[in-house]
Amino acid sequence: MKRRALNSGGRSAELRRLSTEKANSASIDLDRKSAIEISRIINAEDAKVAVAVKRSLPQIARAIDLIAAALSQGGRLIYVGTGTSGRIAALDAVECPPTFDVAPRMVQFIIAGGPKALAAAVEADEDSRKLGRKAMAKKKPARKDVVVGIAASGRTPFTIAAIQYARAHGATTVAVVCNPKSPLGKAAQLAIVADVGAEVVAGSTRMKAGTAQKMILNMLTTGAMTRLGYVYGNLMVNVSPKNRKLIERGVGILEKAAGLDHRAARKFLAAAGGRVSVAMVMAKTGVSRADAVVALKRSQGQVRRAMSLAKRGSES
Repeated sequence: MKRRALNSGGRSAELRRLSTEKANSASIDLDRKSAIEISRIINAEDAKVAVAVKRSLPQIARAIDLIAAALSQGGRLIYVGTGTSGRIAALDAVECPPTFDVAPRMVQFIIAGGPKALAAAVEADEDSRKLGRKAMAKKKPARKDVVVGIAASGRTPFTIAAIQYARAHGATTVAVVCNPKSPLGKAAQLAIVADVGAEVVAGSTRMKAGTAQKMILNMLTTGAMTRLGYVYGNLMVNVSPKNRKLIERGVGILEKAAGLDHRAARKFLAAAGGRVSVAMVMAKTGVSRADAVVALKRSQGQVRRAMSLAKRGSES
C-alpha cells in the first residue's frame, strides 16, 4: 500500500510539471471577471495556438507525406485517443468520406471506451494499457498503415500502449501531443508537439490543447488527401451532394472549376447523377458520363488524373 501511495504521488507530481496542467497567470481570478473580460482572455490565449502549431509544421509535413504514401498503397490512417483527443480524432475521421468521397475504411478511429465515449466520459479506460493494446489489435495494424496517437499530456497509458502495439506490428506511428519529451512522443516514430502552454482553466485541455489537435488533424487529412488528388485546385470536387446546401455547393464548384454558368453547371451535375467529380471530368474533357466514371475508377478518384485519362481515351 505504501509503494502504491508513493507511485501515485510521483505521478501526481509529474502531471503538475506539464505545461498544460499549470495555472495560467493571464486568467487569475477568472471567476471574478465579466463575460467580456472572460471572452477577451480566452481569445488572447487562443491566439497563441496557431503560433504553437506553426513551430511543428516540418513534422506535420512529414506526417502528411507518410499518410499519403500509406493511403496510396491501400493502407489506412488510424487515429487513437481518449477523452477530448479521441473525440477530435473521431470527428476528423468521420468527416473524410463526405469531404473527399473516400471509403470509411481509409481513415478510422479508436477511442477509449468505444463509441459510447463520444457522448459520455468513460475516463477509467484511459489508464488501461491492456485495453489500449486490445483495441488496437482489433484493427490489425500492418506495414501499410499509419497510426496516429493523440494526447495533450502525452502520457495516457491507453494511447501509449496502442501506439506501441501498432509499431511492433510494423505500422508507421505518429504522436500528436502538447508537451515536449512525452512518453507518447517517445513511443512513436514521429512526434508532432504543439506546446500551447497553460490553459485558461488549469488542466482543461479541451481548450487550447484541443484546438491545436483539431488544427493538426485537419492538416494531416486535408494535406494527405490533397497530395493524393482528391482536391482539384482548392476545390472540394469529390463531394456528393445529398441535400439542398450540398447541391448548391456542387454547382458553385463546377462554375468555378469548369468555367460554366449556373444553368450549364446544374445541367452537367444532373447528367452526372449528382456526382461533382463525374460532372467535372465530363465538362472539362467532353466525354460521356460512362467514360468519366471509368476514368475516375482507374484514377482511384483523383479528378485531375481522371481528366488526363479521359482525354487520352477520347483522342485514341
